[in-house]
Amino acid sequence: MTQARPFQFLALLLFTGFLSALGAGNTTAADAPDTHFPESPSSEALPTPVEYRDVQWAQAGNKTLTTDIFVPNTGRKRYPVVVIFHGGGWLINDNRIMDATARYLARHGEFVVANMNYRLLGDNQNTTTMDDIVGDVLGGVLWVKEHISAYRGNPGQIAVTGDSAGGHLSAMVVLAANNLSGEAFSAENLAFRPTYIPAGKTPEQIADNGELQVQAAVFSYGAFDLYRAAQAGFESPGNIFWKLGNSEPRGIMGKAVTVDSAPELYKAVSPVYLIPDARDRKLPPIFAHVGSKDTTTPPSAVKTFVDKLVAAGQPVRFKEYPGKNHAFLDTGCNEFLGNCFDKDAPETLDDMIEFLQAHLE
Repeated sequence: MTQARPFQFLALLLFTGFLSALGAGNTTAADAPDTHFPESPSSEALPTPVEYRDVQWAQAGNKTLTTDIFVPNTGRKRYPVVVIFHGGGWLINDNRIMDATARYLARHGEFVVANMNYRLLGDNQNTTTMDDIVGDVLGGVLWVKEHISAYRGNPGQIAVTGDSAGGHLSAMVVLAANNLSGEAFSAENLAFRPTYIPAGKTPEQIADNGELQVQAAVFSYGAFDLYRAAQAGFESPGNIFWKLGNSEPRGIMGKAVTVDSAPELYKAVSPVYLIPDARDRKLPPIFAHVGSKDTTTPPSAVKTFVDKLVAAGQPVRFKEYPGKNHAFLDTGCNEFLGNCFDKDAPETLDDMIEFLQAHLE
């Protein structure tokens, strides 16, 4: 989606009611401070990163999962790593929508960037469930940890990030890292099976050993409450993203599953319900941000999630960017949302780089 597609972006505007409901009716705790980040030094002279395209990392039914890897071309023996998960309402787009962000982080921040694909809900004949997608992103991070050294990445210094649906998924990586199982996800087993598992290991061993832990995370205008989104009509024909994804509307946890019949399944894939007390489990440093004009994942919803992190004693920074709408980290321009990557993204990406460099060696 390098160029604006009017039908898709009009659909996005129509779709805002579902995700806007994520922030409706929430009480407001003391807001986390709007952190000031210093400007990054000019890096115009930095060389263009080396790009490795369509690297296969898993097979999920008839869906081949790939990643594009961006490696800084500045001569260092190894670099810290950023793993990106793209947005698109879990129904459209692929990792190419994040090309410009991945390239910017690799060039200006000197990170090896793994820009990941995962299954969409409509994949495998519209049978993919949200826990499958969570399994994909957990497996993707495990694959990166095992293989990124071949691309001069440091597997011990990894951050995750993503925008919109990708913000949700990167949050699930952080929050579900110790909640893995080799058994199928169900109401009796609210734990996730990574799509990729290193040879000789079990999901339970990976969880017990903390092998999925990352060192930092950035959540870009993420969607953190799928339980409320489903209540607001995400699974209905009124969510035009089902049509854009060429899929029949259905339950995201299974065709016969509804939010009323199995609320625990929806809450298990909703980060806002999964935040641990820091005395029990300390999360990695988190930077959450959103644009002030975002009505898709509005500031009120993101702040609610941040407030819960603060209340739990977790390390989080928050920033609201004046005048910015949704999806401003996407490649290209979006005439309906008034965003253009070259104009709107660099300020935020520089803030992300400053944050990540402070927590990745």
